[in-house]
Amino acid sequence: QKNKMNCIFCKIAKKEILAKIVFEGNDILAFDDIEPKAKIHVLIISKKHISSVVDLKLEDRKMVAEIFLAAQKIAREKRILKTGFRVLVNYGKDAGQTVNHLHFHLLGGEKLPFA
Repeated sequence: QKNKMNCIFCKIAKKEILAKIVFEGNDILAFDDIEPKAKIHVLIISKKHISSVVDLKLEDRKMVAEIFLAAQKIAREKRILKTGFRVLVNYGKDAGQTVNHLHFHLLGGEKLPFA
């Protein structure tokens, strides 16, 4: 929690830093990744600062559901609902988490390597 003052995703959620927003809900925001790892790479973040997936609480369940429903909507809009997509969350350094703010990666638009 102490890092949220300098958290880039908190700043994007508050619209202090510009991002190409593709979806906004009550508790979440989705935007195109500036360093895409696939043809389509959208980040879906919680507006509330939560450091990682292991910091989720029971009261966050509505927000987590909103993330997956947004992923469906974004996949439909980006025309990858039929071909398939991946929703991925990393936790910790070994998994490649580089921003300590809960975020999910929506990847698609091409055949993805198995992970």
